[in-house]
Amino acid sequence: MIVIMQSGASRGDVDHVVGLIRQYGLRDHVIVGTDRTVVAAIGDKRSVDMSAIENAPQVERVVPILAPYKVASKEVKKEPSVIPIGRGASVGGARVAMIAGPCSVESRQQVLEVAQAVKEAGAVGLRGGAFKPRTNPYQFQGLGEQALEYLAEAGAATGLAVVTEVMSIDQVELVSRYSDVLQIGTRNMHNFNLLVACGRSPRPVLLKRGWSATLEEFLLAAEYVINAGNPNVILCERGIRTQETYVRNTLPLAVIPAVKRASHLPIVIDPSQGTGHAYMVPAMCRASIAAGADGLLIEVHGDPEHALTDGAQSITPEVFAETTRQCRAIAAAVGREM
Repeated sequence: MIVIMQSGASRGDVDHVVGLIRQYGLRDHVIVGTDRTVVAAIGDKRSVDMSAIENAPQVERVVPILAPYKVASKEVKKEPSVIPIGRGASVGGARVAMIAGPCSVESRQQVLEVAQAVKEAGAVGLRGGAFKPRTNPYQFQGLGEQALEYLAEAGAATGLAVVTEVMSIDQVELVSRYSDVLQIGTRNMHNFNLLVACGRSPRPVLLKRGWSATLEEFLLAAEYVINAGNPNVILCERGIRTQETYVRNTLPLAVIPAVKRASHLPIVIDPSQGTGHAYMVPAMCRASIAAGADGLLIEVHGDPEHALTDGAQSITPEVFAETTRQCRAIAAAVGREM
């Protein structure tokens, strides 16, 4: 349930309601909106005396939350969330965020060159894999901490926020030392222990949808992170597995308005993983922004033919620059900016 405070409620009034919620053994989550404050109460509410909370000073009303995901629900927070990702950048709001870089960090020179190129084209974030979860154990698994060092150097040199994947609980602290955003990959969307561990980190989390997950399961995974104490969650659609063979994954852009209706969390689209083909990426970028995406996560490589991972779906810096130019026009047409 959520407790909606009156517009004139003071911090003391809110703290009083929080105290009542805790007395009933529930977890509280305070959300400060533009007009009023909402306190979400999470847990078993069967023993709660609703009237005691409703009659507390400056409480407007108590509303049950019907969705299984509570704090991620739009019932709790009507205004879309804007998530700061570091170095002055954010995801959500009027500005569409471009996050780009190589699928895998292969060398210091490679990541520095790509970072500079995408920065000049308008990116606000740098993506790059340090630890690479591969289906085939004999394929390139990433450079590990050395790659994290290269990413941190590139981020500092360009002012781009660094986004990289964390694969296990014991990597959370390590990755947090070098990156601005913790990415949870599709294979780990249902790794609930990892979700909780990232929820205890101060770093924002970019959560990718599992390749067979429903929208409800996706939002419940986000709920794990938020419930653990981290409200800064960015959803990422990266395509789902279907019977189609002309794409690596099927990119369901209908998820964008569906998420906007159900949740206040921002959503970005990964058209590289979502299609598996570089020639499709620009068109899917344009379509994603037209549909209301809050950002794009794009694989960019200086020499895709010789990339150690996912070269077939990586675009060149030149194509990225042209794609960004086209996306600016689309963003302006739908009342956004880049």
